[in-house]
Amino acid sequence: MGKYYCNSDSSDRCEPLDVKPSPIASSYNERIRPVLDAVENLRRLNITKEGIQLPTIVVVGDQSSGKSSVLESLAGISLPRGQGICTRVPLIMRLQNHPLPKPELVLEFDGTTVSTDEENVSDAINTATEELAGNAKGISNTPLTLLVKKNGVPDLTMVDLPGITRVPVHGQPEDIYDQIKDIIMEYIRPEESIILNVLSATVDFATCESIRMSQTVDKTGDRTLAVVTKADKAPEGLLEKVTADDVNIGLGYVSVRNRIGDESYEEAREEEARLFESHPLLSKIDKSIVGVPVLAQKLVQIQAASISKILPEIVKKINEKLSSNLSELEKLPKVLTSVEEAMTALMQIIGLAKESLRKILLVGEFDEYPDEKQMHCTARVVEMLNQYSNDLNGCTESDSTKDFLMDELKVLEEAKLIGLPNFTPHTAFLTLLKYKVNGISSMPVGFIDKVWNYLETVVVSVLMHHSEHYHQLQSSSRRSGQSLIAKMKENSIKHVKEIVEMEKLTDYTCSPEYMVEYNKLIAQQTSFFYQALEKQLSRLNLEGIGEIEVSHSLLRKYPLMLEQAFDLKMRMTAYWKIVLRRLIDNIALHLQFSINNLVNKDLAKEVVADLLSSHGGGIERLLEESPSVAAKRDMLTRSIKLLRESKSVVATIMDKISSYGD
Repeated sequence: MGKYYCNSDSSDRCEPLDVKPSPIASSYNERIRPVLDAVENLRRLNITKEGIQLPTIVVVGDQSSGKSSVLESLAGISLPRGQGICTRVPLIMRLQNHPLPKPELVLEFDGTTVSTDEENVSDAINTATEELAGNAKGISNTPLTLLVKKNGVPDLTMVDLPGITRVPVHGQPEDIYDQIKDIIMEYIRPEESIILNVLSATVDFATCESIRMSQTVDKTGDRTLAVVTKADKAPEGLLEKVTADDVNIGLGYVSVRNRIGDESYEEAREEEARLFESHPLLSKIDKSIVGVPVLAQKLVQIQAASISKILPEIVKKINEKLSSNLSELEKLPKVLTSVEEAMTALMQIIGLAKESLRKILLVGEFDEYPDEKQMHCTARVVEMLNQYSNDLNGCTESDSTKDFLMDELKVLEEAKLIGLPNFTPHTAFLTLLKYKVNGISSMPVGFIDKVWNYLETVVVSVLMHHSEHYHQLQSSSRRSGQSLIAKMKENSIKHVKEIVEMEKLTDYTCSPEYMVEYNKLIAQQTSFFYQALEKQLSRLNLEGIGEIEVSHSLLRKYPLMLEQAFDLKMRMTAYWKIVLRRLIDNIALHLQFSINNLVNKDLAKEVVADLLSSHGGGIERLLEESPSVAAKRDMLTRSIKLLRESKSVVATIMDKISSYGD
């Protein structure tokens, strides 16, 4: 029987070989070659490191399924054979149809390029594999590329992966199955991968481990093509197996007969054609799904369709990644080369930090931290101030109903002196005032401490943020921020303590509210004594004070001091409101004044002083670039170079894609 060539435009029409000189290569090759070369250039540039996947035909199969034989049939060369796993590293096979008088074969691995020939290619692959995976029986995920330029081969790029084995043989690691599975899953998981699943006709397809793996990532089978080998060894029921498709092979099946023994590849194709033409069972299988030439044609067409579909998306991803990296590189600080540049950078950092603090501490603008409520400082300080006010007004010293008149009577008893009756001594009022102020004296100090601790986290956070690209400035920024806050906190605590001491020593207010409040309260005196003494009521409600509990035994004990005690109580109640308001308003004003000084006056001086100090290291330290920034700059620069080269590669091929996209 003569040799046959299957035309690319009609998968079921084959012509004698004397009409077409290439038994496997199709006319489709010349149109897909530039596109395939572009993809291979992207692969060589290692574009996948940028998270951009490339369309790839991935060859998987159980051990001894005939994977290597299928690849040999497509490439027309001999690959390593033997017991156990022959393919121990991912083998990227690039087949190129060339009208060369003599085939050219080149191995590329680990930065090395080795030329070989058909006779020695198997040994060359074994040698390269040993360099990558060792001379034992282990495997490696470092790929080996084999370029085959030969007349008659299809323009294809395929990745051959180690055959799946569950039981390790002598010399193989115990977890060999898991290692192989991890490699296979890495290659077949991307949506861009086309899975070429090699199945032996002698087994039940549903039990094949390679089918199970491919189904986990391609449940519908839309990107899986199956090649059935050893059709001559198990012809019974093969027609039903490839037509029933019980395992979801969306791209269909192709049954082949690989080379046997010392057959030449031409002889193998003749025997294959004869087998599927004359065998009583195999001849019933449609000619559009049998033979290596059909397989080559399908792979070329599937590959072309996949690349045509995916390449525009690859272009988009390259542009997006390039734009993102350029933007990120632009944001990195300029490399400083002189003291003048370092000083300029320092002033810029301080200026940016001051502006951020001005917005979040003084103005109440939070555009830099829209979702970080902790950095919405004016709101948080007001919340703390309101809580402080609530605490002051809710403390025991502010409760006018508690032990009503008891403290006043005790103070008056101790303040008795020779003089007119019913005269309230000034010393009694001051004694009672001092007692009450002492009771709350820790609260203003605690509040100040809390506010400055909060402000410290904010100020240091802002300083660290704006100096993040200058690691030499980070420790100085933190130290200066903490030092400045410590000084201001100490100042504020001293100020607050002075305020508290002043409230103990002097009873004074020019507020008219005091007399208004006092007059309202004292006006209830007659009513109080009438209800408490004559009606003997135990609970009374006084406007401006609330419900009180009357101690009749106490009233009877100090009958001559009751009016003085009531008057003292009302004076203190009215005045205490003035005291609390002063303790709140004064501290609020002091804080605002201090924060304003921090932002507009003290911060810059503190940062510069610390940097120029002996432990700060001096302005020259800014000339040393941070190792992390240097590494990031280098990474971005290399990535941008790669992406630009990749963009150039794909830019030249897009017009050709559109010309035969259908």
